[in-house]
Amino acid sequence: MTDLQAIVEEIHASLSPRRGEGRVADYIPQLAHVDPQKFGMAVVTVDGETYLVGDAQEAFSIQSISKVFTLTLALGKHGEGIWKRVGREPSGSAFNSIVQLEQEAGIPRNPFINAGAIAITDLVLAGHTPKEAIGEVVRFLRYLADEEDIIVDQAVARSEQATGFRNFALANFMRSFGKLDHAAELVLGVYFHQCALAMSCRQLARAGLFLANSGTNPLTGHRVVSHLRARRINALMLTCGHYDGSGDFAYRVGLPGKSGVGGGILAVAPGKASVAVWSPGLNENGNSLLGSLALEMLAARTGWSVFGA
Repeated sequence: MTDLQAIVEEIHASLSPRRGEGRVADYIPQLAHVDPQKFGMAVVTVDGETYLVGDAQEAFSIQSISKVFTLTLALGKHGEGIWKRVGREPSGSAFNSIVQLEQEAGIPRNPFINAGAIAITDLVLAGHTPKEAIGEVVRFLRYLADEEDIIVDQAVARSEQATGFRNFALANFMRSFGKLDHAAELVLGVYFHQCALAMSCRQLARAGLFLANSGTNPLTGHRVVSHLRARRINALMLTCGHYDGSGDFAYRVGLPGKSGVGGGILAVAPGKASVAVWSPGLNENGNSLLGSLALEMLAARTGWSVFGA
């Protein structure tokens, strides 16, 4: 029997001397204040066991990890029709690049780059005011994690709103191609708030557990999505979840994952567990440096991989 608590403690101890490496996402002013020494990890297994280490109970800004959950919501509302608005291919470009968007007539390459996530948020907004859509996203995360204290960090949301010029450019560019149904400022109001959700590693791992258990949350028994949809969301996380570092993450870790510039990563070991790590220092691709290393070590020690035992 694998001793997961011993494994996560050994990984944390091994990497702790490197805390502070990488660069905090200071282009969002509020994130520049985050302590770069923070490092936490949570593993929640499909049989309900939870293993925590370090700062796993401290809330942080999940940023682009939220895109997994808004994609799930959009698929629930619109089904496979969303793929007329956004592609399913790795981008090979920076997460906030506008070049590819112009070449491809305003259709983002996948739902996890910024343009694609903005297009998905536009679909989530359908039939709602921005305030209602934000409330829907927050309630969905509370439902998945089975906890009521998940909130939006308003200071982070204001910080993003004040400095998100490139995201406004992406949204307006898509709008010019007729690929957004709502005004850019309405869509981005929701987008900035979803990215500003504050969750701990433990909460995030619990929220992602349905993806490790064929679409059903094993802690509550609630079916969130079908088995096929869970498998397809995992496929997109594997191929597109780390921007232009997705191939390297798949090579080194071998698990579906989604990163955020707040320093978090959500990873899924199908049939085994959901894992969340947090370390604010980012590598050159905008993914958590220590978080990526921790997941590589976890995969090596447990043998978890979608490519074989």
